[in-house]
Amino acid sequence: MLNKKLKLVENIFDINSIKQSPTRDGFGRGLVEAGEKDERIVALCADLSESTRMRWFQEKFPKRYIEIGVAEQNLATVASGLANYGKIPFIASYAVFSPGRNNEQIRTTISLNNVPVKIVGSHAGVSVGPDGATHQALEDIALMRVLPNMTVIVPCDDEEARKATFAAAFTDTPVYIRLARDKSPVFTTTETPFEIGRAEILFESKNPQAALIACGNLVHNALLAADDLEKEGIGVIVLNNHTIKPMDANAVLSAAKKAGAVVTIEEHQIAGGMGSAVAEILSQENPTPIEFIGVRNQFGQSGQPNELIEHYGMGVES
Repeated sequence: MLNKKLKLVENIFDINSIKQSPTRDGFGRGLVEAGEKDERIVALCADLSESTRMRWFQEKFPKRYIEIGVAEQNLATVASGLANYGKIPFIASYAVFSPGRNNEQIRTTISLNNVPVKIVGSHAGVSVGPDGATHQALEDIALMRVLPNMTVIVPCDDEEARKATFAAAFTDTPVYIRLARDKSPVFTTTETPFEIGRAEILFESKNPQAALIACGNLVHNALLAADDLEKEGIGVIVLNNHTIKPMDANAVLSAAKKAGAVVTIEEHQIAGGMGSAVAEILSQENPTPIEFIGVRNQFGQSGQPNELIEHYGMGVES
C-alpha cells in the first residue's frame, strides 16, 4: 500500500486524471525561488533557455543571467570561475551537450576544484522522443556519478524537481540534476518530504517479494506496476531513489533485506547507471538477486515518448 506519511496525491493510480508536467518545469520554478532567496545565484545557458526553462529566471533576474551561446565547454569553465569568486552558478543545456560534450571541462574545472556549480542536464532519456538518438542522453548518470565531489539527483516529478533545485542551490559541492523533456505524472505534493541523499519508500506490501528501486519519471511506472502486482497477490516495495550519489545505502539495503530480490528501473543505460550503483552496494553489504530495467547497450531512436519507453522495455506492461 501507499506510504500515507509522504502525502502523495490521491489520484496517483489514475493515469487519465493525474496532473502531468515535465520535470524541467519544476527546475524553472525552483531556480526562481532560489534566486529570490540568494542574490549570489546566477544562471548561464547554452542558447536553450526556453527549452530548459531557465528563461523564467532570465525574465525575473536579467542582470544575473548570462547567455553563453552554443559553447558548452565555455558554459562549464565560466561557471567555474564565477563559483570560485563566490557566486552560485546554475548551468543548463540538453544533457547530451552538458555533461555530454563538455565533460572534460566539468571534470577539470568544476569537480576537481570542488566548486559549487549546479549542472542541469535537460531532455535526458529516450522520452525526448522525435529528436532521436543524437539528442537522447543515456550515459549521463554514468559520466557524472564517477566524478569525485559530484552529487547526482534524478527527480521523479515536477514537484520533486522544484525541491531538488532549491536544495541543490544551497549545498557546497557540485551537483548534477537530470531532467526530462516530456510530461509525466506529478504524484508528490508540496508536503512530500525531500532531502538530498535520502530515498523514500512510496509503496510497501505486507509480504514483499521484490523491491522496485527506481529514479526519474519511471518511478510512477514502478508504482503502477506495484499496484497491478499487489492485485495479483505479489507483494512489492517501491523505493524512490532520487539521489544517485550519495546514494541512501541504508534504504537500499533495508528494502533488499525485506524483499529478498531487487529490480532497478531507470531511463538510462543499465551499465554504469543507478542500477549499477545499487548493485555495488548490495555486492559489498548484502548480496541479493537483482534484475536491471533500462536501456541495454543501444542508442535511442525517433518515436513518441511512450512508444519508446515501451520499446526499450521500461513501460508498465514491460
